[in-house]
Amino acid sequence: MGKENTDDGVDSTHGYLHSLETGAAVDGPGVRCAVFLSGCNMHCLYCHNPDTWKLHAGEPVTLEQVMDKIRPYAAFLRHAGGVTLTGGEPLVQKDFAVAILRGCKALGLHTALDTQGYLGSRLSNDELDAIDLFLLDIKLMNPEAYLRLTGAELQPTLDFAKRLAERKKKVWLRYVLVPGYTDADAEVKQLAIFASELGNIERVDILPFHQLGQHKWEELGKTYTLAGVQPPTEEAVERARSIFREYGLNTV
Repeated sequence: MGKENTDDGVDSTHGYLHSLETGAAVDGPGVRCAVFLSGCNMHCLYCHNPDTWKLHAGEPVTLEQVMDKIRPYAAFLRHAGGVTLTGGEPLVQKDFAVAILRGCKALGLHTALDTQGYLGSRLSNDELDAIDLFLLDIKLMNPEAYLRLTGAELQPTLDFAKRLAERKKKVWLRYVLVPGYTDADAEVKQLAIFASELGNIERVDILPFHQLGQHKWEELGKTYTLAGVQPPTEEAVERARSIFREYGLNTV
């Protein structure tokens, strides 16, 4: 089981905000406003935002306060990109997350949800329709290795991916390439096969592992077990991309 946070103090009008970033260029199409919600049910070994894990470590905010931060950029974002909800795992605060996304849709903005999918069953079909694009993070296809890496079970994420495919929702698949953990050709191939059979994956983002979050682990007094892991080489990244391409998937 994943380490689920409770929704204490969270509803459709109140939640916990970690941060908000304007001008984001890697969180969906175009230039985005990225809204980071706090709380996560996974504790991934390579997480670069462990400061988002605890729900109540974020700033308590109302829906209106979040929308007030987005509105000044709405005219620009309508043409340049949109809003992406990320974290942490936004679906820890499902009702609050959906309310923000619907508020953005009311402003005429493209919406994206960055999620690892474990809590996807919390979303009703109607709530799925408030989301234009899903940035779905599938970290591994081996259930035992996935559990060791994330502290959570894999199957709920795969079930959510299949549900999105059945409803023909647009998905960008995200895969973090971690040397010694997720870079084996056989592992990449297994995910490529799964993704190719879904039929709704617009592209696959290969995200090279980096050490930029290590200092956060240290500041939080947490043991960081990947301190000695080097980022993947460009050749390794391109090798992973080529495997996905072999199965007809667009990669970046």
